[in-house]
Amino acid sequence: MRFVRESVAGLPRTFWMLFSAMLVNRVGAFGMLLLPIYLTTARGASVAVAGLVVGAYGAGGAGGTLLGGVLADRWGRKATYLAGTTTAAMLMVGLGLARPIWLIAVLAAAVGLAHSLPGPATVAAIVDVLPEADRSRAFNLQFWAFNMGGAIAAALAGVIAEFSFLALFLIDAGMTAVTALLVWRLVPETLRRGRAVTTDRSGERGGLGVVLRDRVFLTFVGLTFLLALLTVQGQSILQLAMEGDGLRPSAYGLVVSLGGAMIVVGQLFVPRLIGARRHAVVLAAAFALLAVGYSTVFLADRLWVYVAAASVWTIGQMLAAPPNASIIAELAPTALRGRYQGVFFLVFPAAGFVAPSVGGWSLQHLGPWHWLVCGAVGLLGAAGHLWTARRREARAASIRAAEIAPQETVEPAFA
Repeated sequence: MRFVRESVAGLPRTFWMLFSAMLVNRVGAFGMLLLPIYLTTARGASVAVAGLVVGAYGAGGAGGTLLGGVLADRWGRKATYLAGTTTAAMLMVGLGLARPIWLIAVLAAAVGLAHSLPGPATVAAIVDVLPEADRSRAFNLQFWAFNMGGAIAAALAGVIAEFSFLALFLIDAGMTAVTALLVWRLVPETLRRGRAVTTDRSGERGGLGVVLRDRVFLTFVGLTFLLALLTVQGQSILQLAMEGDGLRPSAYGLVVSLGGAMIVVGQLFVPRLIGARRHAVVLAAAFALLAVGYSTVFLADRLWVYVAAASVWTIGQMLAAPPNASIIAELAPTALRGRYQGVFFLVFPAAGFVAPSVGGWSLQHLGPWHWLVCGAVGLLGAAGHLWTARRREARAASIRAAEIAPQETVEPAFA
């Protein structure tokens, strides 16, 4: 089909190798997917304690993203990726064998750190090898692979969990190790040495300090944090709400897999759908759909209502992915790509800590009203993107104009 050819044509080999590695890793991403249910059913933890343990995973990931961003600029993209995946594979085995809740929490935090190391390196590598005109397509495909793998994992995880939770962790470890092997053998280093340090506008050498003083960028990160908070509701708190309505783990797996299937079928159409519309307008629409979807859970007590609600917020996530990734690429100076990606990726483990920790308490004390609060957060995010759009667009244009580095060498298309 023509739109498929337009979506994939001309992208370099390194991108496709990273794409393949992500897909393999996501297909085997079982362990953390059903961690809340594992804790409450197999380990006897309360809903609140389960939320705190999942939050520990997010807290570890927060440190991992910052460390991953710095290492991606210092060690290189490939070395950082391999450090994270090999460590995560070993820790996942330990997590599956652990029994005390405190040990599970410690290992969850360590796994979170290891899982988060490759994220900034992966996106920085994609930006390294692609010209700006191709990045939106690449990020759209990356999001597609992430969710296609997640849909397969969710469908399988719910079934496997009916028989053995330990198998979830062991398969996860094995697939992560396979991912590391793929990257080691097939992905070259993309970092151009000598560009790991840049200066801020005052002329001072800088690293993370430059990133953390960039108010336009940090405002965008804050809005993305709201998006991540809502996304994590569907990955953690939703399964607790469904369990409270008497639905089994396989029902949650069905909801997640159907959402992933929507992305698999429809994500390639998104670039054509959003066209040349301003990023802020697309992101505001995405937040509005998330608000409607999560508010609908307020009324849910049967599986079909959960499916309908998830369908609405999934469309919002599909719309948000390409412009969100494009904006971070536009706002990051060339020499600090890893660090900017590290701070940006911080929102996801941070949300992974805040959302289940606060969300577990909120669901326990507010009940269904928790989902109306989520809807209000979605509307706040939509308004925020429209309010801050002009300054963000001006900053991106300024960075493009001021970039003094030589034009990057782009790899030939992968035949």
